[in-house]
Amino acid sequence: MSRYTITVTKTASRHSDPDAVIGYDRPLQTFFLQAFPDEDGDDLALWLGTEFRAFETLCALRAAALAKGYDFIPISSGTLGNLLDDHSREALRSVPDGIIQDLLSSRAPSD
Repeated sequence: MSRYTITVTKTASRHSDPDAVIGYDRPLQTFFLQAFPDEDGDDLALWLGTEFRAFETLCALRAAALAKGYDFIPISSGTLGNLLDDHSREALRSVPDGIIQDLLSSRAPSD
């Protein structure tokens, strides 16, 4: 799972959370976004990407955030690049590692 700190803004009030977190969750195969913790830090006003393949693209994640009245754009090019790298690297390994190891160890012997 990757995690990067970004700023998320409430679109109506322009109030922002500079300690919001965005990332990619490999087991759930989804991007996620967490922002605006309550005073106790137990609950979040915004927590997207908690279900399997909920947001397979950053565009889908942003659309869901906008629909709830939040935005995370602009995002630094470094963070954006890292997220896209995380997704592409993790997507290639969506088949369980054990299956891949079994296939590699059972290669046909050389003639």
